[in-house]
Amino acid sequence: MSLLISVLITFLVIILVLYLINLLPIDGRAKQIVRVIVIVIGILYLLRALGALTLF
Repeated sequence: MSLLISVLITFLVIILVLYLINLLPIDGRAKQIVRVIVIVIGILYLLRALGALTLF
């Protein structure tokens, strides 16, 4: 059950950060780069939480 809660919280945090990035007054190319970075970090964190990744 704690795994499900951890995954859900991580997913919600990623969505919130992506929403806040859209509010930033920067150009589209920079927003796209930041979005990709956030998504990659989020996927890595989810993989770590699921036990499929042991880099960190």
